[in-house]
Amino acid sequence: MRTRWWALLLGAVLFAGCGPRPLTSEGAVRIDRDVRAFALAVAQDVTKDGPLAWPKYLDGGPSFFLAANGQWGFRDGASVAAGMQSFASAVPHVELHWGDDLRVDPLTPDLAVMAASYREIQVSASGSRTEQSGFFTGTLEYRDGRWRFRNQHWSVPGPPVR
Repeated sequence: MRTRWWALLLGAVLFAGCGPRPLTSEGAVRIDRDVRAFALAVAQDVTKDGPLAWPKYLDGGPSFFLAANGQWGFRDGASVAAGMQSFASAVPHVELHWGDDLRVDPLTPDLAVMAASYREIQVSASGSRTEQSGFFTGTLEYRDGRWRFRNQHWSVPGPPVR
């Protein structure tokens, strides 16, 4: 009887330890700071190195996806490498600027959502320049000692909704 009681107690303790880790207020402040620094690094690297900088900031596995203006861009991380290579051939230079309205929503110690307006200048291989402004949201995951995007959604303003 005593052995069974200890086994149940040990099981309960182990089960309780398997739940999600709580997010403390200090943890939320740290995540906010880290994700803002991450966002700045992304914009700087994309501006410096063009579209080929993106893959190092994205989850390369099956959980990643990207949508833009209601359409799939990438359905998984594996499709990013070839897609970015093709895009970079057509548009080798991109300047990315996040808006001052950047928000971070820490969800857990390892997950956060980022949202911001953005302005992007794309220069094609032929030298034509396109400016675009819109809104961005992305889910980030902290894994293997660094943040990366699990998904992204880019949108540009459309006609007014009635």
